[in-house]
Amino acid sequence: MKFILPAVAATAALIAPVVAEARQVTFETTLKAYGGNGAYVALYVTDAAGAYKGTLWMAGGKAKYYRHLSDWQRASGGRATEIDGITGASIGSGKTLKISLDLADAMIDAGYKVHVDTAVEDGLDNPSEVVVPLDTAASGKPVPGKGYVKSFSVTF
Repeated sequence: MKFILPAVAATAALIAPVVAEARQVTFETTLKAYGGNGAYVALYVTDAAGAYKGTLWMAGGKAKYYRHLSDWQRASGGRATEIDGITGASIGSGKTLKISLDLADAMIDAGYKVHVDTAVEDGLDNPSEVVVPLDTAASGKPVPGKGYVKSFSVTF
């Protein structure tokens, strides 16, 4: 029960800017078969000016490693309240993370971007490894990452 309220609060923060409509959006992150420990992955949103708006998902459960997700850490301030209720296990080599959630329609085609930071224990840190606009023109089109991400897509 303690995770339900923060999850609702985090989602509401991304939906609240407009009380109008929300749209289900699916984010799919497939990692390369790099071998080694599971990856920590942060998915977060910035507005057209580059200002942090919220965290969508955090894969990886040990807070001591969050500092390796440096762009997310810098943008969010690394606050635990940013990820309460929206965390899961780290993602293994060659595996896929697929999450679906509702985002405010006002965030689509309005300059917002989703960022993906990755890090692996005893491996590299990849801040803003993938940055994709929340635009309908990019819907369903896989984008390669610069590090552990084989492909990332956003589907509206």
